[in-house]
Amino acid sequence: MALDPQQRAEFVNAYTRVLISSWSDESFAARLQSEPRTALAEAGLELPADAEIVIVTQAPEGHEEGNLDVQVGLWEQGLETGRYEFHVPATPAVDAAELSEGDLSDVAAGCNYCCCPCCCCT
Repeated sequence: MALDPQQRAEFVNAYTRVLISSWSDESFAARLQSEPRTALAEAGLELPADAEIVIVTQAPEGHEEGNLDVQVGLWEQGLETGRYEFHVPATPAVDAAELSEGDLSDVAAGCNYCCCPCCCCT
C-alpha cells in the first residue's frame, strides 16, 4: 500500500518524533525497547493491537546512512503484513564546537532546511 503525500508527511513527522525523543529522552528510549507500542503511540504512530513491532538499533547492511525512503517502505510493508520494523539508530554524535550560532538557531527553530519532503518544508 503506497502512502499518499499527506500520509507520507504524517508518517515522516511521527517517525522523526520517535528518533528525536529516543535520542534526547532516556526514559522514552527505554520505553521504545520495553513497550514499543506505547512509545510509538506517544509519538503519533498508532499500531493495530495484533501488530508485530520490531525495533532495529543497528542499521541493516546497505542502510548505514539511514535512508528515510527505506523506513517509509517498511511502514508501507507493515500496513500490508502487520509486521512493523523501525530503524532507530544510536544517538548521532554532533560536535557542538563545530556548529555556528546560526546552525544552532536553525535546529532550535525546527526546520530551515530538510532532506525529505515533509510538512515543515513543503
